[in-house]
Amino acid sequence: MAKQFDRILPEHAQFIARQHVFFTGSAAPEGRVNISPRGLDTLRVLDDHTVAYLDLTGSGNETAAHLRLSPRLTLMFCAFEGPPLILRLYGTGRTLALGTPEFEARAPAFTLLPGTRQITELRVDLVQTSCGFGVPLLDFREDRTALTRQAEAWGEDGLRDYWGRKNLRSIDGFPTGLLDGQDSDA
Repeated sequence: MAKQFDRILPEHAQFIARQHVFFTGSAAPEGRVNISPRGLDTLRVLDDHTVAYLDLTGSGNETAAHLRLSPRLTLMFCAFEGPPLILRLYGTGRTLALGTPEFEARAPAFTLLPGTRQITELRVDLVQTSCGFGVPLLDFREDRTALTRQAEAWGEDGLRDYWGRKNLRSIDGFPTGLLDGQDSDA
């Protein structure tokens, strides 16, 4: 049976901290709905209504594009180990661009990883838990390192080049704002 809460309770924050993966769900008013898996040590519960995660360089930048058009954002966590549980955080999201005062204010909460392109922040207005009985039990082995290794190999110039080629528009053509106001050849 699903239960709803108006804030992140301490037991929710503890559950979130134990998860190795979470999923983001976003959508513009039109176009495709995006679901993205996220991992590594990238998410922080900042208070009982706010979470944020480091958004690392990837093949697309859908969430950032969607948040420019509609701030709706959902994060989902599943217990793949231990007692079953699914926890969803619903609310209003925003992207904090690298190098902005907003990014710099949030950055101390994280260990910045190679390939960090922005921070995504969620202001939570609803927490929902449900049973998770259908979620399989899986054993965590280790985090993959390919994403951060690739970012290190590319370096700052290589990352900016990749962002200019692959991360400036969503698959539906919506701008992501990634390099807005920054020097770019894109």
